[in-house]
Amino acid sequence: MSEQVKPYKDSELGKKEQVAQMFDNISEDYDGLNRVISLGIDVSWRKKVVKLIGENNPKQILDIATGTGDLAIMMAKLNPERIVGLDISQGMLNVGKQKIEKVSLSDKIKMVVGDSENIPFDDNTFDAITVSFGVRNFENLDKGLKEILRVLKPGGKFVVLETSNPTKFPFKQGYKFYTNFILPVIGKLFSKDKVAYSYLSESANSFPFGEAFNNILQKNGFKNAKNLPVTFGVASIYTALK
Repeated sequence: MSEQVKPYKDSELGKKEQVAQMFDNISEDYDGLNRVISLGIDVSWRKKVVKLIGENNPKQILDIATGTGDLAIMMAKLNPERIVGLDISQGMLNVGKQKIEKVSLSDKIKMVVGDSENIPFDDNTFDAITVSFGVRNFENLDKGLKEILRVLKPGGKFVVLETSNPTKFPFKQGYKFYTNFILPVIGKLFSKDKVAYSYLSESANSFPFGEAFNNILQKNGFKNAKNLPVTFGVASIYTALK
């Protein structure tokens, strides 16, 4: 399971603290490297997430593991009353705040330091909650999902965008080679943190996906969990309801 994979093998810190430290370290490089590593395809995946969230016309949206705010900024076009971007890394949030100011959305999007396992909001606060490329970084996946369920309103929608592993030839073999060899090399060449991108590929390869993650969502109280593989299965979009 993903909680056994940590960024820094020789560190005494828990996974949560290591993940925060890692993202602080790579925050300045993250957006540029992300576009290169995903070949820009991640933008189209986020557009699909925005479309799914928009079906319910949410007024209050929480974006967990918001990072530098890409998805939060895209969801602003849905014209909700408020979007909260929550992240454990202050460094990522600082970059996100600059981006939000540039597009004049500071009155709509609030960036908050916080932990998915102890969300600083009351029960039944949000109409919709999203996580993009963040659930595999949760230290305790079940605890994080139960917290998300708690702050989601009854009938509210939860949408997750996360890496998954292609299952068909030749995409399965090609993806494995890319994540195991190419991605860590790119990270080492262009990132200040030499182990970060090795961790990101390792955690992606070990995370349960497809029906396995649907079952985890339902075990933690969500209803109607469904998954949509995108781009030959290198990522999946999950939807579930409270």
